Order: sequence, then C-alpha cells, then structure tokens
Amino acid sequence: MDPKLLDDCVHCGFCLPTCPTYQLWGEEMDSPRGRIWLMKATVDGTLELDRTVSERFDRCLGCMACLTSCPSGVQYDRLIELARERVEEEVPRPWRERLLRKVVFALFPYPKRISFALRFASLPAPGPFRPLAELAPPWRERVAPPMVTPARGEKIARVGLLTGCVQSVLFGEVNKATARALAAYGYEVVTPYNECCGALALHAGHREDGHDAANRAYDAFKAAGVDVIVTNAAGCGSHMKDAHLDIPVRDVSELLAAGNAPELHPLPYRVAFQESCHLGHAQRVREEPRAALRSIPGLELLEPADQEICCGSAGIYNLVQPDAARELGNRKAGAVLATTPEIVATANPGCAIQLAASLRRAGTPLPVVHPVELIDAAITGSWEPKSRRHAP
Repeated sequence: MDPKLLDDCVHCGFCLPTCPTYQLWGEEMDSPRGRIWLMKATVDGTLELDRTVSERFDRCLGCMACLTSCPSGVQYDRLIELARERVEEEVPRPWRERLLRKVVFALFPYPKRISFALRFASLPAPGPFRPLAELAPPWRERVAPPMVTPARGEKIARVGLLTGCVQSVLFGEVNKATARALAAYGYEVVTPYNECCGALALHAGHREDGHDAANRAYDAFKAAGVDVIVTNAAGCGSHMKDAHLDIPVRDVSELLAAGNAPELHPLPYRVAFQESCHLGHAQRVREEPRAALRSIPGLELLEPADQEICCGSAGIYNLVQPDAARELGNRKAGAVLATTPEIVATANPGCAIQLAASLRRAGTPLPVVHPVELIDAAITGSWEPKSRRHAP
C-alpha cells in the first residue's frame, strides 16, 4: 500500500456526515478517516492486521460517498480495495464467513448457476444463508436482447452492451429495454459478452480476479468491433471504467444524453429516483439519468432525502453484513416513501433488490424499475405498472 495515498488524508472529517457506517454507529474507526488511520497503523507496524482491525474494513460498504465529500482528493476507493486484498491474503476468517463467501462467489460470477439456485430460493435457509433467501426475487425464465439490435435512422455508433451476471439473470428485461432504447436513440447494439465483469470480486478483495474478468470482457467487445462499451448496472460501469480499457465505457444514460431522442409518449406517474452510489459517487454520473427521466412527458421526478447515503446493497454487503444492510435499507425505504411515489427507479440491480426488499418490509411493495425501462415504455407507449416487477 503506497504511503503517499494514505498521507493525502488530512483527517478533516468532511466524510463523516455522508458515511453510512459512521451514521449507523458513530464510531471513528467505522468512518473513512478512521479506517485510513487503521491502514496507516497496520502498514507502519503500530497495529497488527488481525480480525479486530479487519472487521472495520469489512464493515465499509465501499459506497464512495467519501469521494464526493472529500476536499483533499483522497483515493479512498483505491485504499479500501488494497486493504481488503490484504485482509483476504493475511487474515483467517471464521468458518461460517468462509463458507458463505465461498458459496457467494461460486454463484455470482456464473449466470447459469444463479438461475439454477433461484429455483430453490423459497426454501428455508440456515443461518448465514438466510439473507440470500430473504433478498432473492422470485424465479423467472431468463430473457435476453438479440445479439444485434439495429439502430433506427442514422447510426451514431456501434455499442456493446455488457449484460452482466446478476443483471442478465434477475433483470433480463432491463437489458432488453436498454437495447431497444439505445436503438431508438440511434445506436446499433450488440451483446458479445454475457458473463461477469469482475466488479463483485474486486469489491470483495479479489482484485486480480476482478481485473482478469474485466479484461476478458474487453477482449470480447474488441473482437466485436464496438466503438463504446455501455453498461446499465452502476457497479459494473464503475468497475469497467476504472479498468482503463482502450475502448471507452459509458453508462446507458450518458449515451441517451448524446443520442437522437425520439418522440416520447406521456407517462403520468410520480417516480422517485434513488441514485446508485457507483453511478453518482464513483462514476460522477448524476444529471444524465435525471435528464432522461425528466424528458418523459407527464412524469414527475421525485428526489428522496439523503441521496448521498447508501441503501445498504453495496455488492455482497447485504449478504455478509445483513444487520447493517437491513437498517440502511429500512432508512432508505422511509426516505423514498416520504416522497409518496408510484414508482421507484434506480440504476443498479443490487440496489433494485435491496430497495424491493426494504419496501416489502415497510408494507409498501411499489414497482422498482431501471430508468431505462421507463424510457423504453415512453418510446413504445406501452407502460402497464400493474404488470411490472414489484417488490418480492
């Protein structure tokens, strides 16, 4: 770990109000600056990197809200990745944690395994696997966009859609809507790669595995001759952008903003947009998804309070830190429901799962959709909210 990265932090405390775990527990060592102090202490030998210390790193959601609030430009994203890599290499975990993480990473990089496991999600789950059963949406047949979706009108570019592992299995209709919407805005869409990009592995401390997966995705898109790689999952987009590939990576909302907008049909609904952390904080893509939603006639865009605070999804966080994730989810559901929406929109599959579960616990199972699904519905004029995905 580069000491220069650690020295950038001046311990000003601007990160504290936006750090979810500091807001939950009020403990200095559960804040970004506290964790950086621990990183320094384990590097210079003041502290041993043991379970007591590593648990503080495990409690971090990796939401990157501190990147937005930090005036010193501290690269906390890089620091927490390196700290977690050290933890995985040097700190033995209790057997229950090891088992849970092995099961998670035996499933989530592999779409076919996820689809198979979902068939049994309604069965009672023991101990550490209970969060998997609580969060899993109902099993459904997988759907996917065509290998090639031609552009309507003059073609702007040939783009490669990263369909993802979780997205392709649980939210295949989002991928189909993405391809249709991009085509309507002037893009030819191809889907040459249908595996994991490595984001979940990277966020959990398996940095090499994460980078290898991103490079495999890049090779597939390069072979397909795409001009741009497009993502519709905020965590995947952040990871692919950070990989510094030779092909530019863009969120779907960024391409819609640069495209040729077609005529849109009215959608007269109140829509609460919950910004995904890896879209707003990590990618700094904030205005584009909002502009896309505001472009729909009749749609009223609602902004829940505390947008900068994570919903508790955070990759595999709601599986390995379920109590903290549940409390954050409950708070987020309260903020969303305070806007009295009819529909909730968010741009990440993990956030959609977390919000759906939190709204279900709150007794208000609203439809939770991706913004691009609303754009697609406004293009076709065929939105029927009662038939859409609701909180499971």
